[in-house]
Amino acid sequence: MIPLTLAEIAEVVGGTVHHATGDEVVTGGVEFDTRKLTPGGLFLALPGERVDGHDFAARAIGAGAVGVLAGRPVDVPSVLVPPPVGTDDGKTGNAYVLSGDADGAGAAVLAALAKLARHVVDRLPDLTVVGVTGSSGKTSTKDLIAGVLAPLGETIAPPGSFNNELGHPWTALRATASTRFLVLELSARGKGHIAELCRIAPPTVGAVLNVGSAHVGEFGSKQGIAEAKGELVEALPADGVAVLNADDPLVAGMAPRTRARVVLVGERSDAQVRAVDVELDAQARAGFTLVSPRGEARVRLAVHGPHQVGNALTAAAIALELGATPQQVADALGTAERVSAHRMAVSERPDGVTVVNDAYNANPESVKAALKSLATISRSTTPARRSWAVLGPMAELGADHVRAHDEIGRLAVRLDINKLVVVGEDARAMRQGAHLEGSWGEEAVLVPDVAAAVQLLSDEVRPGDVVLVKASNSYGLWRVAEALLEAGSK
Repeated sequence: MIPLTLAEIAEVVGGTVHHATGDEVVTGGVEFDTRKLTPGGLFLALPGERVDGHDFAARAIGAGAVGVLAGRPVDVPSVLVPPPVGTDDGKTGNAYVLSGDADGAGAAVLAALAKLARHVVDRLPDLTVVGVTGSSGKTSTKDLIAGVLAPLGETIAPPGSFNNELGHPWTALRATASTRFLVLELSARGKGHIAELCRIAPPTVGAVLNVGSAHVGEFGSKQGIAEAKGELVEALPADGVAVLNADDPLVAGMAPRTRARVVLVGERSDAQVRAVDVELDAQARAGFTLVSPRGEARVRLAVHGPHQVGNALTAAAIALELGATPQQVADALGTAERVSAHRMAVSERPDGVTVVNDAYNANPESVKAALKSLATISRSTTPARRSWAVLGPMAELGADHVRAHDEIGRLAVRLDINKLVVVGEDARAMRQGAHLEGSWGEEAVLVPDVAAAVQLLSDEVRPGDVVLVKASNSYGLWRVAEALLEAGSK
């Protein structure tokens, strides 16, 4: 963060300085975990389900923090902020509600954090803010964008999927006077959330990847999701750039909603930045010719899965708009490896078992893409390797829950996946779909939990098999992948 005194921070966020002169200067990072504080930092006192950050204020100062941003009084140097104006619970204006925030102290800190982030971004005139959203692929694409922009200048991007009302301003506050690009991932749990995030750090470049079924239970329909995702392009200035997926009609249809110049990406012939001559290697890594108004270059991706072509095209279009040449883009994409955990992480055991850990999240579109990658990897040799799909529930699908899971089971049969292991009662319809599609017997099984899945795989996986593990993150199926890898190392 740029250096600011506690008095300056108090003025920006509408708070008051307590137990300090106000002249103390914050020169380090802003953190909500005392273990990550560095000397000169600012501690965010946020309540949680089990602990309250206000109780750790003294520890934060002891760890080197200059002060604490607090929603209720603490006995250390601090900036105290009132609850945001709104309802009695003080939570109006926040996209999400913090667990354990009974008195609105957490909402107060989040509102102050948003104001502070906006102040810092506005103080950095040479900073370009890039935003990316979509139903799936946001984190992988964010990582690719950061990778292709890094050769052009100092680039800041969030770790993992740090994309909400806390992660968004926290990431923005990592920018300093030397930062050229700030790459932000934007998520939404309801209408207006993305618009609110855009007010915290106004983007100049915005990309929408796709509109899928993720969170359809909360938005009501894919059209409702499209309305929310399109808030990003609505926030762009007239001299900005909107990068839209030409292969997704709901995304391409957002063009009239923005004042910015529109750049279409995809495999369609009308896309300004497109991929032709796409091919996959034995690890499902894509190669293609990047075609753009600035020229062409051959790209060989280091990340896995055919779905990464669209993600790479979005990153390429953004980099080209911000000054890169096609060859610079190709070179950067060729070395941009997976950064965030549990996303198409392909590992091979000493006995030749390949484990594909894609268990961070799951929705119908991403599971279908992962199954296609599994089929590609398993058939890259002669004879083909035996393939396992270990799949758990896809969350937040609403009324489409049963149908969506049923379709995944049927697709596993059509792709000729050898073994389908369905984990958890919430995903039962996957097994039913597989049985109805192909009259599968032992090829598809339902197990109750992670432990049962690990036991089954430990007993039956053979050297050379390929195992995909995927589910919504809350079900913790990444533990299956890690157990397989640990067993293979013994």
